[in-house]
Amino acid sequence: MGKSFGFGLIGAGMISQMHAEVVNRLPNAHLAAVTAVPFEAARSFATRNGGDACQDVRALLSHPDVEVVVLGTPSGLHPEQAVAAAQAGKHVLIEKPIGVSLAGADAAIAAAKQAGVKLGVVSQRRFDPPCRAIKQALERGEFGRCVLINGFVKYYREPSYYSSSNWRGTWALDGGGALINQGIHTVDLVRWMGGPVKSVTGFARTLSHDIEVEDTASAAIEFESGALGCIQSTTSASPGLHISVEVLGDKGSAILKDSDIVFWKTETSDCAPSQEGPKTGSGSRDPMAFSASGHAAQFEDFLKAIAENREPLVTGQDGRDTLELVLAVYEASRSGRVVHLPL
Repeated sequence: MGKSFGFGLIGAGMISQMHAEVVNRLPNAHLAAVTAVPFEAARSFATRNGGDACQDVRALLSHPDVEVVVLGTPSGLHPEQAVAAAQAGKHVLIEKPIGVSLAGADAAIAAAKQAGVKLGVVSQRRFDPPCRAIKQALERGEFGRCVLINGFVKYYREPSYYSSSNWRGTWALDGGGALINQGIHTVDLVRWMGGPVKSVTGFARTLSHDIEVEDTASAAIEFESGALGCIQSTTSASPGLHISVEVLGDKGSAILKDSDIVFWKTETSDCAPSQEGPKTGSGSRDPMAFSASGHAAQFEDFLKAIAENREPLVTGQDGRDTLELVLAVYEASRSGRVVHLPL
């Protein structure tokens, strides 16, 4: 692309550390600045990773070398920070989810559109080669008519995962629990593969952790296509198992386990395409035990979208659609009724 894009990171936690490592590995990017609360965290982060430590968000947004802002902050802060970045003329990439409310998501999307900047939401699983292989086969009709599209997240988090944080496991800043935090990537894959959702019913319960939000959720969904599906997500399945996505059709089926296709059969092939996924863990017990390759691919696409003046492969609207499905499950659980989309 003939230039190096300057990145500004808001946040200095575990996920921002991975963002910095991805940025510093990209040939067309560099870390320009970081800010965090407390400021000492930003200073220490900059010492390790490069870039300038900024006292606050305003200082980072006025930094002359920052062109792309990445949000690695608590979810409830994303919309306000995204709006501020867009109004400062910065492109914005938000670590999932886009926010904790549709109003917040809409504000971020509108601000980016008005400012003429790119807005993306991190959904790195869409960039894994096995996930893309299944999506492409769906688009070619290789599975025939899809009848079931299911996603399961069987994770475990120690009590200290929640007690050591002032925002995890809260409605205000996490937006929920096992579904919106750990499960949202699988929710995104299910909707990406299955298309728009017509209705949802489900349950969200706190079964084994001392938190105000759910640690276990189970939902039944009906797609506009007529296909059905199930989404389950928990942080209470000791010792921490795996993620799986199932695409089942009347002419073939595929099953994804973590980042590998473990079953593939169509009318023309009994072998999955040769598409290797990341070979590290899934994060089933350790929140950071996963490959950064998907993030790297998404960051690279985001920079190409800026250079080519096109939409990124995962837009703000995509992030909103996934959030809407999560919120529909929560509403179904609260109300005890079938929830129809759009909300």
